[in-house]
Amino acid sequence: MKIDSSLAAIVTGGASGLGLATVKALRAAGVSVAIFDLREEPGEQAAAETGALFCQCDVLSEESVDAAFAKARAAHGQERALISCAGGGDSGKAVSRDKETGEIKRFPTDRFEWVLAVNAVGSFRCLTRAAAGMMTLDPIDGERGVIVNTASTAATDGMSGQAAYAAAKAAIIGMSLPIARDLARDGIRVNVIQPGFFATPPMLRMPPQHLEKLATQVQAPGRLGQPEEFASLALEMIRNAYLNAATIRLDAGMRMPPR
Repeated sequence: MKIDSSLAAIVTGGASGLGLATVKALRAAGVSVAIFDLREEPGEQAAAETGALFCQCDVLSEESVDAAFAKARAAHGQERALISCAGGGDSGKAVSRDKETGEIKRFPTDRFEWVLAVNAVGSFRCLTRAAAGMMTLDPIDGERGVIVNTASTAATDGMSGQAAYAAAKAAIIGMSLPIARDLARDGIRVNVIQPGFFATPPMLRMPPQHLEKLATQVQAPGRLGQPEEFASLALEMIRNAYLNAATIRLDAGMRMPPR
């Protein structure tokens, strides 16, 4: 699919980190971009910086997602590309024992459900709306649209304390092939990026010594990934018509340690 001024795209979680880098890359190519993000102030700032349109969106809410899609389409027309970067996590062992008191604690089920909802269900909620809209378009070179979802290396080698996050990201990978098959006849492709350790705001808030330890898990180059490198792959997944139902690890050969 051509990436130029004829293309309209939506990026969820587009106000910062991997999403913002993707917005910038798309805008540099002339694409009309709508930023979906829950946070109003960073979203408006990102839109002003990039020339994109900000649509406040809570991916946990049917009504909020519907309103965001309506606003984006009123401004740019039907999108042909959706890049889903919205998500979040919560850490804690499934069951643990307090070192001082010996008390046994369980990870709260409602927090597990929230992590699944904001990552896997939120991605699905946006994906189905985008795909339904893409189906109304005439194909261009056999394509109506492209969807790129964001998983994590935690999906396949999650660390201790990452059960909820690993399960949510694994669900994103697991649903990509059947959905790609669902949409194949309509010329809509679905791909997944599985990033490793990237220099995003949440990661950079960690203590420097912890970041240094994480970087030792990376093979070559021995550093955290840059958001621009994620954006580069996202654009290639849009551009390359033969990339479909693919999950690509973007982690420089890193494998996550047990803890």
